[in-house]
Amino acid sequence: MRPCASASTCAWLKAVPGKVWFVGAGPGDPELITVKGRALLERAGAILFAGSLVDVAATRYAPAACVIRDSKDMTLEAMTAWLLDAAGRHDTVVRLQTGDPGLYGALIEMTRPLTAAGIDWAVVPGVSSAMAAMAAAGETLTLPEVTQTVILTRVAGRTPMPPGEDLAALAAHHSTLCIYLSITLLHEVQRALRAAGWREDAPMLVVQKASWPGEEKIIRGTLADIKKKCQAEKVGAQAMIVASPTLGAGDRVGIARSKLYDPAFAHRFRQASVAADAPTGEPVHE
Repeated sequence: MRPCASASTCAWLKAVPGKVWFVGAGPGDPELITVKGRALLERAGAILFAGSLVDVAATRYAPAACVIRDSKDMTLEAMTAWLLDAAGRHDTVVRLQTGDPGLYGALIEMTRPLTAAGIDWAVVPGVSSAMAAMAAAGETLTLPEVTQTVILTRVAGRTPMPPGEDLAALAAHHSTLCIYLSITLLHEVQRALRAAGWREDAPMLVVQKASWPGEEKIIRGTLADIKKKCQAEKVGAQAMIVASPTLGAGDRVGIARSKLYDPAFAHRFRQASVAADAPTGEPVHE
């Protein structure tokens, strides 16, 4: 509870609810939580963590007296009730979610009841598994003159996709696709990419439990064989699927270099050191 100078002050402070923080735990490695997220865990009076997706090691930063609850067996209503009750008892309450709270995290469903009850809340972003998967594989999401667009999406399963967001339509852009929550529907991913004109030898990447110490699996393949490779590795959950023309770029020849660091490219921090061949106004690739 908050420190208080007198009994009357303390009685008033106990009536003031605490603040609920929705903290992104990151992709799995407890050290990939943000500094701000860790600081909140260190002072939390209560933590509700997504045990089916977040490594319990992420709660190791909590103080000894902290109330810690795994939410994997709870409904949305039960989680909301727990957070409301915890906010009435503790200054700092943390809802610890996998990746980033704003991406497939049911954030708004949990914050609306808090707002209605007058409970203050805030969000601390986290590293998403899409970034962690590419980092684990040593790949890049974007590449100059190849693709500058990243699409974060999923395949329709028990939860439908909104109209116009089917994977085949998104894949028609031939940009980087980071496909969440879809490893059990990998055959549907293959079907959608083929419908969008992707070649059978198009590179694909699957990373299971990206960044999880001792549990990470990296599977490289093509549109034609990625499903068989995943089956051979028994990858069936918590896996990121990436289809991108950037995959394998480290071994290619003739890759365009970033204009931002080209000696012929001038900008407000540096003068061009050689004659520029590119036309004025060419977009900058970071």
